[in-house]
Formats: sequence, C-alpha cells, structure tokens
Amino acid sequence: MTRTKTRLALGTGVAALLWAGLAQAQTAEPPLESEPAAEVAEPPAPPAPEPTLSDQIAAGKLLLEVRARYETVDQTRTATLRDEGRAFTVRTRLGWETADFKGFKGLIEFEDVRQIGPEHFAVNVPGAATPPLNGADKARYPIINDPDVTELNRAQLTWTPSAALQVTAGRQRILLDDQRFVGNVGWRQDEQTFDGVRADVALGRVKATYAYVTDINRILGELKDWDSDSHLLNVTWSPGEALRLQGFVYALDFGNSAINSSITKGAKVSGKTWVGLYQLAYNATYAVQSDYRGNTPAFDLAYVGADLAGTFDIYSLKLGYESLEGDGARGFTTPLATVHAFQGWSDAFVSAGGNKSFADGIEDKNLSFNVKPRFKKTYLFNSDILVRYHDFDDQRTGADLGHEWDVQVTAAITPKLSIQLKYADFQREAAVPIGTLAPPPSRAKAWLTLEYKL
Repeated sequence: MTRTKTRLALGTGVAALLWAGLAQAQTAEPPLESEPAAEVAEPPAPPAPEPTLSDQIAAGKLLLEVRARYETVDQTRTATLRDEGRAFTVRTRLGWETADFKGFKGLIEFEDVRQIGPEHFAVNVPGAATPPLNGADKARYPIINDPDVTELNRAQLTWTPSAALQVTAGRQRILLDDQRFVGNVGWRQDEQTFDGVRADVALGRVKATYAYVTDINRILGELKDWDSDSHLLNVTWSPGEALRLQGFVYALDFGNSAINSSITKGAKVSGKTWVGLYQLAYNATYAVQSDYRGNTPAFDLAYVGADLAGTFDIYSLKLGYESLEGDGARGFTTPLATVHAFQGWSDAFVSAGGNKSFADGIEDKNLSFNVKPRFKKTYLFNSDILVRYHDFDDQRTGADLGHEWDVQVTAAITPKLSIQLKYADFQREAAVPIGTLAPPPSRAKAWLTLEYKL
C-alpha cells in the first residue's frame, strides 16, 4: 500500500512538471526557425520639380543703393565765373537680379539723381566753350557734373554655360583692370554704362574679355551719350602672384564724338611679392594711340605708367608716374576711363571732347600714403586714410604746370552705411615759359558723402 502511494505521488509530481512545462512553452515566444519577414520599404519621395522661370525671378535679390553728397568747388574767379559752386545731390538705384535659370540670369536697375536745394553749379562737357546744359545763367558757377536724371541704368541678360565662359548682353557695367582705360566713372552720381555684348573667357591662367559696344551712356544724361561702333579686348595671363601679363586693344569709334575716336594698343606687367614683413607691388604699362577710321587727323601718341608700392602692417606707401604724350594740338586720351582716379581728384586737366587730358601732354609724378587704423567703435570702423601729392609737368616742353594735394578719409558706420570726407587742392604755376600751353586754373574741391548699400 505504501509503495502504491509512493508511485501515485511520484506520478502526480511528474504530471505537474509536464503540465507546467507545457504551459510555459505555450506562453514563451516561439524559437526562430526561419528568416523573419522583410520590412516593407517606404516608397521614395518624388523628385522635387525643377524651378520654373517665375520661381527663379522671385528667388532673386533686391538691388538698392542710396548715395547723398554735398560738394563744393572754389575755382579761380573770372569775368564769367564769379561764384563758388555748391551741390547737394542724392542718387538712388533700385533694381532686381534674378536667380540662375538654366545658366541664365537677368538684371534690371533704374537710377535717379536729384538736386536738393538751390542749383549753384554748372553742368557741362569739360572743356566746352558752349553755355552750361542746365542754363546759360549757371556759367557764373564752376562745373559740378551731377545733373538731375532718371534713367534705365542697367538691363542685362547673362548666360554662363560653364566655368570657362560667360556672355552678357544689354546695358551693363564694364570695368577692365584698374579702369585706367575702361570704367564706369563711378565717382559721379550718374554712372557710365555700356550697351553691347560682352564675353568673358577663363582658361586656366588665361582670362580674356571682349566687348562690342553700340552706345556709351555717359554721366550727363542721354543728351551727351555717344553712338558707338567700338571693340574692347583685354587678355591676361597670370603664371603666378609675382607676375601678371596683360595685352589690350581698344578700338573706339563714336559717331557723334569723332574727336574722341581712337585706337589704343598696349601691354601691362604687374605683380606682388613678400620681402620679409613687407609686401611689394608693382605695375608698368606702355600703350600707343592713333587715329581710327579717319575720324580725326592722323596722330600717334604714347602712354607710359608705372608705380611701386610697399605695405607694412596697416601702412602703405606708393610712388607713381604717368606720362600722357601730347603734340600741342592733342594729348593722349582715355575717353572711357574712370579718369577721376588719375591726374588728381580736382579734375583740373581737361581737353576738347570732355577728356581728362592736356594738349601739350602731361607728366604726373605722385606719392601716396595710406593707413588703415585698427580702432573700432560701435558706429565707426573699417576706416581708411589716404593722402596723395601730385607734381605736374608739361610733357612736350618739360615746364612745371602745378601741383595738387588730395586727402580722403573713409569709414563704415554700419555694415551697409559708410561715410567719406574728401578734399582736393590744385595750384597752378603762376607763369609758364613761352611755347608752353597755360595750365588750368587753380581750384579746391571738398566732398561729404553718405552711401547706403543693401
């Protein structure tokens, strides 16, 4: 009996263990006997649609500039010129540049120049004997060439099919090299722009610009613009920072300003290098200019320019020389240049047709000192001080013509707003030898400029 009970108890225990194991097996996760089912992949997002032309126009950027300037001119008085010149003008530029659309970009910009207050200045082609364009009664004042004007400043389409080529067609700004021969005359309120087609090519260390120009939109409004059939070519090879070689040909044919027509061919070498803590930079240019397409009597004149600059820390010193040959009837001219930057800021030397030149030719020896102070205030930073002295001689006879002091102080008030004070004082020689053309009258000019750029 006892054995029977023992067997019964043992059987009951085994049965309980088997039942418990079966219950646990039913509640546990089944063993992995095969590969799990693959997760269902999310369908790829549809590609973003290509931007349309209207999208890229809307994605462009606003162009906005406002420049206010007060200018005074105190020039030697004559029987006609009896008063000091004063002008307070405001220039506004407003435009839009599109974003890229299949290699194309468009740009349109309008420009407005307004005189604020009395018009105590004359507007005229420099060197002209005709009455001022803003009225014969303004002849009593010196020239300040910032007339009231509202015009289309730029309207261009740019195509960039690759990094090697860019083509721009329409009304555009053209700045070549240091603007000694081709620039936008950016100092005046109504800038100079060009109607035509331009191609810029970049192949390794070689860069070239060619432009065919049909109209020159000059700084005196539409009445004094030039009809043009001109070609501009500039090619540069830069094997290294210390050497840059440039060749250029500017063939200028102006239908309504024959006296300014010419062809100029030249070469330039420039570069910069370090000598210890000093950076040295140099430029040397030679060009020859002659008559073109029979627009003027035959002539052949030469240009020589050179400068050497040294920079240490915030200080720079530059010695420069320019010689524009003259034959007594005509001097070497650069009718498309930003000439305000050359031969003194007083713009004393002019020639027939509105060029900055001298019929006897002019030699300009100049010395510049530039410093960029480090002080930074909340509303005054990135300051720059420049002082320059010019000594002018008659190129044909060697006679002393006069000298000029130029001083400029520029600073930023905010990242978009800057202020500039500028002064130029040209003093002519009281007398020159017989056979030398008389130098221009003495004059002093001062400017206060505020400029905002978006």
